[in-house]
Amino acid sequence: MLKKRTISREFRFSGRGVHTGKEVTLTLKPSESGRMTFRRLDLGGREIELNPKLARAENASILVDGSARVRTIEHLLAVLYVFGLDSLEVELDGEEVPIGDGSALPFIKPIKNAGIALLSEEKKIIKVIKSFRIEERGAWISFAPHSELSLFYAIDYPHPLIGHQEYQGVLGVKSFIQEIAPARTFGFLRDVPALLERGLAQGGTLKNAVILDDREVLNPPLRFPDEFVRHKVLDLIGDLALLGAPLMARVEVNRGGHGLHQAGIKALLRATDHWVEEKGLFPSFLNEISSIEAEPEDG
Repeated sequence: MLKKRTISREFRFSGRGVHTGKEVTLTLKPSESGRMTFRRLDLGGREIELNPKLARAENASILVDGSARVRTIEHLLAVLYVFGLDSLEVELDGEEVPIGDGSALPFIKPIKNAGIALLSEEKKIIKVIKSFRIEERGAWISFAPHSELSLFYAIDYPHPLIGHQEYQGVLGVKSFIQEIAPARTFGFLRDVPALLERGLAQGGTLKNAVILDDREVLNPPLRFPDEFVRHKVLDLIGDLALLGAPLMARVEVNRGGHGLHQAGIKALLRATDHWVEEKGLFPSFLNEISSIEAEPEDG
């Protein structure tokens, strides 16, 4: 039997939003509510629930509740999801989660050092029992029965440094920290003017994204030869957190992005004959508590 988890003590993380370009302070606080909520301090404490019905995609994953929104939540959510943390208050004094270096690494150590506390409420999972797939303009996402959370991702970009890349593996805490969390968001120099015109990428720099021109990376080195597809896997894990429960399934994505991930998640939840809620049966990454121990302080 596994219990829901929160952190033992709060911590703060400050930085710039990649799309808004504004400085923001994020505070993670323990909660015994059994759910995750975002609180916009700059909007009088307005709460936004982690709920797939509120999810939108705009070059990032966003939660939108009326006039309130929280932007670029996916990297933080990926770490919380893999660590099994599902009962938290996330306070922000702005619209967007800080981008850090464009990966999930900046969140790893602070969350580890905040400690893990178990609640009395039992954790549930979503177990896929019947295969399910949706397609959008040649891209697709599928869910199939599996005893773990097994991931496959394929991308194709007409760029000499990317081309066709694939990643697959069973999700684990150690493998996530070493192989997925370090992968940074990426973009193309030719797209920057259009993004800026739309009010996006206002805080984008060579320090928080991998930027490519038509031939090469402008800010080498890459952290992995296939860093691009690994970052897509990071985004997928963060979007799976929208389910509100750990998933036991084989998830495959071809040429996806936040919009497709969210469409697949919402469609799966509507297809109630394709999954069941389970207690007492879990993907093994939720048992890797030793991999979430606090790290020594620098210096």
